[in-house]
Amino acid sequence: MQCYVYRSRRKQGSFLFLPERDNFARVPEVLLKIFGVPEFSFEFFLDDERQLQFNIAASEVRRVMQENGFFLQLPPNEELAC
Repeated sequence: MQCYVYRSRRKQGSFLFLPERDNFARVPEVLLKIFGVPEFSFEFFLDDERQLQFNIAASEVRRVMQENGFFLQLPPNEELAC
């Protein structure tokens, strides 16, 4: 699965993963308001061999993106207040 990663200018260390570049249609508006204007960072192919930061399993990221249309990665021990 191709994955497009955007960083937050407001929440340092927060990243939004999308299965389609610049398609934020399934990202809740309230999340985008808190996240701020997403800044494209990079793209990569997400498969089970890929090592991700913070011990997040690639299969879990893929599952969440398929179900929700996005995956939000926050720094360890941080929550996004909605």
